[in-house]
Amino acid sequence: AGIGKCVALDLARRNARTILACRSRERGQAAVEEIRAATGNPAVLLRLVDTSSMASVRAFAQAVLQEEKRLDVLVNNAGLTGLPFTITPEGLEKTFATNYLGPFLLTNLLLG
Repeated sequence: AGIGKCVALDLARRNARTILACRSRERGQAAVEEIRAATGNPAVLLRLVDTSSMASVRAFAQAVLQEEKRLDVLVNNAGLTGLPFTITPEGLEKTFATNYLGPFLLTNLLLG
């Protein structure tokens, strides 16, 4: 939703192979279908990732590196705010993990 969806829509309009990295399969698939319909670009894909989980980020990055020949643009747009203080199973504060640590780790893992 929001800025991330707008960026994905613009990239798909430019005929880019576009991967939507989403937490929710249902919301992500709805966005993929909407973007495909709006652009006619069938190369809009859904991959699941939870940036509050470093294990999820590592698995996502590994899959991207295995499946994709190249990665030209990475847009880190995940974010949340206003949640009560929560610690992830990995011992990290959830908002900090989601907004900073996960995207930082993802970027570094995809740099190659």
